[in-house]
Order: sequence, then C-alpha cells, then structure tokens
Amino acid sequence: MMWMNIAGFSKAAAAVRRAHGSRRCFSTSIPGPCIVHKRGADILHDPWFNKDTGFPLTERDRLGLRGLLPPRVMSCEQQYDRFIESFHSLERNTQGQPENVVSLAKWRMLNRLHDRNETLYYRVLIDNIKDFAPIIYTPTVGLVCQNYSGLYRRPRGMYFSAKDKGEMMSMIYNWPAQQVDMIVITDGSRILGLGDLGVQGIGIPIGKLDMYVAAAGINPQRVLPIMLDVGTNNEKLLQNDLYLGVRQPRLEGEEYLEIIDEFMEAAFTRWPKAVVQFEDFQAKWAFQTLERYRKKFCMFNDDVQGTAGVALAGLLGTVRAQGRPLSDFVNQKIVVVGAGSAGLGVTKMAVQAVARMAGISEIEATKNFYLIDKDGLVTTERTKLDPGAVPFAKNPAEIREGASIVEVVKKVRPHVLLGLSGVGGIFHEEVLKAMRESDSCKPAIFAMSNPTLNAECTAVDAFKHAGGNIVFASGSPFENVELENGKVGHVNQANNMYLFPGIGLGTLLSGARIVTDGMLLAAAECLASYMTDEEVQKGVLYPSINNIRHITAEVGAAVLRAAVSDDIAEGHGDVGPKDLGHMSKEDTVNYITRHMWYPIYSPLVHEK
Repeated sequence: MMWMNIAGFSKAAAAVRRAHGSRRCFSTSIPGPCIVHKRGADILHDPWFNKDTGFPLTERDRLGLRGLLPPRVMSCEQQYDRFIESFHSLERNTQGQPENVVSLAKWRMLNRLHDRNETLYYRVLIDNIKDFAPIIYTPTVGLVCQNYSGLYRRPRGMYFSAKDKGEMMSMIYNWPAQQVDMIVITDGSRILGLGDLGVQGIGIPIGKLDMYVAAAGINPQRVLPIMLDVGTNNEKLLQNDLYLGVRQPRLEGEEYLEIIDEFMEAAFTRWPKAVVQFEDFQAKWAFQTLERYRKKFCMFNDDVQGTAGVALAGLLGTVRAQGRPLSDFVNQKIVVVGAGSAGLGVTKMAVQAVARMAGISEIEATKNFYLIDKDGLVTTERTKLDPGAVPFAKNPAEIREGASIVEVVKKVRPHVLLGLSGVGGIFHEEVLKAMRESDSCKPAIFAMSNPTLNAECTAVDAFKHAGGNIVFASGSPFENVELENGKVGHVNQANNMYLFPGIGLGTLLSGARIVTDGMLLAAAECLASYMTDEEVQKGVLYPSINNIRHITAEVGAAVLRAAVSDDIAEGHGDVGPKDLGHMSKEDTVNYITRHMWYPIYSPLVHEK
C-alpha cells in the first residue's frame, strides 16, 4: 500500500512540478491533417474546424474561404494574445460592478469563444486554468444554471426527457460523434447547493466536461453532456415562461428509475467502453443509482465518490500537518455536518480508509465519526433514518439524539470539523470558537459546500474565531488570510477537479468496465501524497490548480494501476491488459500523459 511511501513520493512529485511548472506553452509539433467534408461558410460555422483568422492562405483557397475572412492571417499565438487582451479589457471595464454581473459577463465571453473556435477556447482554458476554472466551473457555473433558460443560445449536449420513454435507443444515434469516451449526466435535482433547477442543470455536465478536456486531455469530440429531464418540483421554474424543460412534477419511484435504466442501456449499447459520471442527483437517487449501476456499467458518482476522495486526501493531509504519521488517521475524531450524498460519501470512504489502515471491520472503524444532519446528531434513537446513515448512528448514551453542532464539538473535541451541509454560515462564531478546544494541535475546518454563499463559513471567520493555527479547506475559492502575527492563513480549495478527471481518464485507459472502491481509494491516496512535508506543515493540503494536468496524470496512473491490481483492466486500443500489468509506475504516468489531447490547429483537407 501507499501509506508508508508518502514522503518519498511527495518529494518526487515536487521535483516534477518544478520541472513542469505552470507556464504558457505552445506546441511546436506538426499535427497530422484533418479531413473535412465542408467548404466555405459551413467551416466557419463549425467550432471544431473553425480557426477564425488562423486559416493560412493556401487553406483559404483550398476550402473556399478567401474573401470570407479579413485578409490578415494570425497565428494561434497571436489569436491567444488578442483574446487575453480582450478579457483583461472586460475586467477593467466592469470594475465596481456587482460580482454576479461580472462573473456572468466573463462566462459569456468564454462561452462565445467556445461556440466559435473550440481549439482556441481549450488552449486559453488550459493555459489559464487557475483563472478560468472558477468561471466555467464552480462557483460561476451555479449562477449560470440559475439563469440558463435566459442565457441559452445554442444546444450543447443531449436532452432525454420523460416524454422520450421508449425512444432513447434510437435517440442516442442522433449524436453525431462515432465515439464517446466520457459522459456526464444529471437530472438537475440537486445542483450544487442550489436545489432543484430542472433542465437548467445542463450547465453542470457542460462545465464538468470542459474540465475533463482541460485537465485530463479527453478529446472534446468524444465528450457528451446529458440532461435527463424528468420534470421539476421547483414552482418558480414551472411558472417561468422562459423555462425550457418539461413542465411537470418530477417522476418518482419506478417511473423515474425506468427512465434512467433506458438511458444507460442506450448509451452503453452504442458506446460500450464509455465512462459515465453521475452528477448532482439528490441524495436518495445518488445512492440508489450508484448501487443499481456500479457493478453493471462503467460509472461513478462524483458527489458521492469524487467529493469523498478529495476530502479523504485532505483529511490525510491534516494528519501530516499535525506532524503525526499517517497511521494516526485511525485515531482522528471527525465530525461531519451534512448527511446528503456528499456527506455520507465522505464518511463512508474515510471509514474504509481507517478499516484498511487498522486492519479492522468497517463497523469498528466508525467509532470516531460523528454524523450531524438537519435534525442534529444522528443516533440509534432516530426514527426513519436514511439507510446510508445507519452505520454512523451513535449510542445516545454517549451524546444525546439531535445534539447541536456546538454540543457535539464541545463534547467530542474533534480533530476535524467537516461541512457538506449546503447551509451557508452554519459554522458560526460559537461553533468555531469551540474548535479551539480540539484535541488536535492543528484543528482542521473543512467548509466544503458550494457555491460560495453555501459555504459553512468563510476563511476569514474560521481563522478569526478558531485561531490562526487551524488548517482550513473549502469547496469554493477564498483568498488566503493575513493573520495578526504577520503569517498567512492558507486556504485550500478542496475541489473535486483534483480527482474526477484522473478517475475518468485512468478508468478509460485501463479499459476497466466498472469503477471499484480500490480505484477510488488509490486516487485519494495519490492526491494525499502529492504535497511535500514542508508544504503540509504550512497548512497547504492541495496543489496549485496550475498543475492540474500533471496532477491528473498522476491520479489517472494510480487509478489504472489499481484496476490492474483488481484484475479488471482490459486494456485500451493496442495496449492490452498484460502490457498494462508489466508497466512500472513511471511507465503508467507516461502512458497516461501520451494519451492527453492538446489543442493544436490541424491542416484541413477537403474531401467530398
């Protein structure tokens, strides 16, 4: 197992990061020609082939473009600079305007580029991932989903509705791509912490797949965002004349599952080697669909398993921040606030890790975990308890049923207070001050709910009330905090983007037909080992997003090796399972890296 080799791996990872540090990089390789069956304006209207002013004169003549573009030919580098300058101009011109207005303006600008020129869009995104990820992904994507019906301009992805029952097998062949590697699907029932947004939740799969392209190098022609529109219980949307979804209450029970079943059968009939990521399903369906499909199809649920992996990596990091060996994780007392799909997913994976490390059963491993939902501490006295929460219910003789967060923190004195409640500000001053009495020399506070308004507390409040020696992580980005002693309170964004691209890419390239717990734990362990001891001692648990492609390669390689270890790797393309089994650790990283797509203008050759 990885646990004993973490220091050596951290040093190796740091050396690679220094060698591959964030920098703007334009490839000098010459791409092979791309066959195109279009000419003239049809090419300019296709974002995959369009190069805007980047078409050389020979291509303009060959493809019937002369006269349809301004005469100057610009290189991709010049187009890149032009866009970045326009973006900075937008930033200057919107200074002083409300944050939501500015965020949407930036999103519109990037979205227009995406609609027009995909190659340049992904080049800009990859080289500026730290600045642009918050615009195309969380937190701005939540704002986009809330306003999606008004922002809609052109279709992206596919929509399967309750009215399409019985037609999905034929519908799936309407998608023009012959091969799809990665699918992200939502039913819009629980978008971030914003609730039921119905069909407007399509913004989430679109944003996630942009991250797959940017971080994992999945070819953008091989990704597919999916919206399963089974209705909405959001009355505001049902009364909104601009709402684009099915105007009916959500399907429930077997009617609901029949729609999901039909889609999954259709998708895997056409693309049997695709990987499907479930995203932002309400808790009851998140767990039920995960258990229903995980052993039959190659799928995972990012809210349950991706969030859990990122959180587990952070939890392991907090042990290192205390100067303790990782084996001490089994003694950490952890209070989890939020018993939805994410909260239960985190708790379950952390318990699995404790069980593995201590060599005990998962039931025994729940000893130091305390679960709090909207009704307070979950105990065995609770009636109508969610089945997923049952293993974590405490004996009320230890702490009373329904005890508040403050009560539990004061009684337990936990090493970690972790929030996935979706309730903004629930870690108020009294709760944070109670964490000063933690049994840890460096208490950890994870306010992981998205978007920013739903964060359990801000970074400023956490350091102010819980003390400057805490370790802090959040789901949405916050700025580092300047402390009174002149030191810096580091803010860690515990974002799923560290893991889901690597899980998807590693699974795809392993050829595995299912995603196992071992593969997910391998991803979390890899991320936990990425930082050096020096960085962790400063309270830095997660690497810079600027290194996301290298992080993804490492995580993807760990997932692939776990698939080989679990004996479920079938290989990919010309690389068979035996070839994968003979690869060294370095070989697997190189194998993953070689398969990561990078945006380069290809010469276009017309063919009738």
